[in-house]
Amino acid sequence: MSKSQVAERSVVYALKTAVEPAFNDSFDLLATAPKGVVKLRELILVLAVRGKLSSQECGDEPIDALLAAIATQVAPGAGRREKRKHETVVDEGPYSIPARWKWVRLGELGKVLGGGTPRSDDPSLWASGNGVPWLTPADLYGLRDKMIGRGRRDISDAGLRKSSAQLLPRGSVLFSSRAPIGYVAIAAIPLATNQGFKSCVPHVHGLADYLYWFLKYAGKGIDAAASGTTFKEISGAEFSKVLVPLPPLAEQARIVARVEELMQLCDALEAHGRLQDEQHARLVATLFDALAASASAEELAENWQRIATHFDLLLDRPEAVDTLEKTLLQLAVRGLLVPQDPTDEPASQLLNRIANEKRRLVDLGKIKQERLPPAANRGSPAFGLPSEWEWAKLGQIATLVTDGAHHTPQYLPDGVPFLSVKNLSTGCLDFSVTRFISELAHADLIKRCNPELGDLLLTKIGTTGIAVVIDDPRPFSIFVSVALIKLPSELMDRDYLCLVINSPFVRKQSEDGTEGVGNKNLVLRKIKAFDIPLPPLAEQHRIVIRVEQLRRLCADLREHLQQARTTQSRLADALVSAAAQSSSC
Repeated sequence: MSKSQVAERSVVYALKTAVEPAFNDSFDLLATAPKGVVKLRELILVLAVRGKLSSQECGDEPIDALLAAIATQVAPGAGRREKRKHETVVDEGPYSIPARWKWVRLGELGKVLGGGTPRSDDPSLWASGNGVPWLTPADLYGLRDKMIGRGRRDISDAGLRKSSAQLLPRGSVLFSSRAPIGYVAIAAIPLATNQGFKSCVPHVHGLADYLYWFLKYAGKGIDAAASGTTFKEISGAEFSKVLVPLPPLAEQARIVARVEELMQLCDALEAHGRLQDEQHARLVATLFDALAASASAEELAENWQRIATHFDLLLDRPEAVDTLEKTLLQLAVRGLLVPQDPTDEPASQLLNRIANEKRRLVDLGKIKQERLPPAANRGSPAFGLPSEWEWAKLGQIATLVTDGAHHTPQYLPDGVPFLSVKNLSTGCLDFSVTRFISELAHADLIKRCNPELGDLLLTKIGTTGIAVVIDDPRPFSIFVSVALIKLPSELMDRDYLCLVINSPFVRKQSEDGTEGVGNKNLVLRKIKAFDIPLPPLAEQHRIVIRVEQLRRLCADLREHLQQARTTQSRLADALVSAAAQSSSC
């Protein structure tokens, strides 16, 4: 057994023994489900706030003593009404808790305070450093630690005085009350916050850690109950009314210690899961790279056997199926996916026929004479080709390579569709979200660039290198971000060229040919210079048929894996829900 397997088993065993025994049989499912460790953390908090992770000990100081101590800490100047409020305990809560616990409003356990922001146009209210630490909810984003001492900015003493920001003492429990709701931390030092927080300053020492974990549990429910139009927010009054299941102080300490121990084990389980994912990805990449690099049909069969032996292990996640599909395209363009037929017309003769057809179209005035890129050398270093194949430049086999409108036309509510990269980025021609131009503008644009049924489109600005065959007969125009590729209709299989352009081999040429920074551009000159492995026409058809068959199998496998993951995720959700319900009985 490897060290990683030993580590995983030790973590899983520790977590199994920590949660309720009734769920041990289902623990492996929960721990390995999609986002399973996230759900496991939820389960730990569910059990914690219901008293299922701690022992109730008779020697603990009764909860009434804690409530009495809290009541004595209410500000001396508080009125009779406020004092009476701190003596009130809610008889019933949303779920069952141990008999020695009490339901208490959050506002009874500490003073709930908001925050504020000094005027941004007055530099004297802000400090470049060594001022009053000042937090916004963004400072808690991604925070792994329980404690926080500083954010991105400080305010000055004047900023504290001249705004509604308040200096919160060390140990204050910070809760983001808007944009978003539910981030929690404990102040490590005195600090202030903006108005995006409702913070609780506990009335007695020792409450902060338990309140921290309770609010981590309660955050989703608080967010669901919040109101707002521009953004949701919870007011200080509503936050004060949140019901807290309050154990004796000594039991709170045991709960906190147990929760933090289990959360550390969850961290270890997550780290191990990431390591497993990385190792799996490396293994898949290594085996499929070897498959794609096979030099012969015999070597291909040998490399495939290594994969087939561990097929279920390797292809147990959708991203591995994506890698398989890319590998199949690479094999297709190398001539290793279908057998060669010696009776096929060689690609060299096909290239001659394409050249003759292009000369004929030039003579008829249907296309312009262009200076072609240098022909590809048969000894191209990329990889070897079958004997009847040839290397060609895209500009050799296309009758036209151009791009769309170089100016932004006037858009209309309706009319002729005007497509850009966003309409091709999924790998299909998508008319669901498009802009429209007038018939007159369309008629002018198609004089130079007329996309028609069966032509190829290629994304060339922003997201580059995605090829799509036009399979919709409706008229449309394209923007400069899309290239149009026309082919001699009887001499090239458009679907073959599309899969070649979308293969890792030509995608790499697209990446290498993309120029600029920011909104990068794949210029027409580079597109025309793409190296294309060209098989005989009959073999092009066979490759397309085979690729489509294998792609359907990949799609079926991907769907099966997604359904299995969905089922596993639902079962994990049901386990957490069952834990909550059983704890409420």
